[in-house]
Amino acid sequence: MSLLLLIITLIVGLVLLTLEIVALPGFIAGICGIGLTIFSIIKAYSLYGSLTGNIMLIGSVIICVILLVILLKTKTWKKFTLNEEVDSKVNQLTVAVGEHGVTIARLAPTGMAEFNGERIEVHAINNFIDPDREIEIVSIDGYRIDVKEI
Repeated sequence: MSLLLLIITLIVGLVLLTLEIVALPGFIAGICGIGLTIFSIIKAYSLYGSLTGNIMLIGSVIICVILLVILLKTKTWKKFTLNEEVDSKVNQLTVAVGEHGVTIARLAPTGMAEFNGERIEVHAINNFIDPDREIEIVSIDGYRIDVKEI
């Protein structure tokens, strides 16, 4: 195996390793990159001696560090991060126990009802309530509103 082919194998392995870290999830590119890098370094040691092997080993570490520094300085990570802030709030309940409303859809046992012109998801304590029936709020536990038919 020629030295040029070993150097190309080393470079391809390092590029695959860097791509695994930055862009390609799933370990396939990383495993192939590690395999190619280790293969080229071991072959360099066995075919060309310890001087060439040491040069390829040190060179691969330096190239890997340089590639990572370049990719991190070019703000590649910014493309993968969420830059938006969520500033919404959880819906505030505007109903109270004892209020009356009308079912919009069948409550089986959960469905939509209308109270004071506002649609709210409610839970029927009697299992099923048909649409367009008058209901009353029996209890409120967190965001679960239990109703019964009047």
